[in-house]
Amino acid sequence: MTLLSVQCNCGAVEIRVATRPMAQYFCHCDDCQAVHGGPYAVSLYKSENVSVARGDTVAFVLRTTPRTQCASCAMFLFAEVPGYGVRGLNAELLPKEQFNPQFHLQCQFSARRIADALPHFKALPAEFGGSGELMTW
Repeated sequence: MTLLSVQCNCGAVEIRVATRPMAQYFCHCDDCQAVHGGPYAVSLYKSENVSVARGDTVAFVLRTTPRTQCASCAMFLFAEVPGYGVRGLNAELLPKEQFNPQFHLQCQFSARRIADALPHFKALPAEFGGSGELMTW
């Protein structure tokens, strides 16, 4: 069953998603910032629910996180969260109305203060095995 089908910017790669997201958030970890030049908008799913249906991809690891991108246009498609069996789909692939972030995480690495009404976790929320500590900007 495919709930959602999305494509990279050039249309060469199609990603199929078979369920609703577990969470949606902005990641500010140093790995995401090094790769993306800023926070990474994430729609999180169990790994088996996000698959490449068509096209050639390239996988790499910069520091700790395996990432997959389109072999043609180099658009980032998803990242694996090591040891958790989940994939963080690039939320830029989603229709705008389907990305509803719930929080920011790893804000300890943020280059600047984040100014929105969402919770800003210093590291990870308690639901993700973290302390749940919020930033005190």
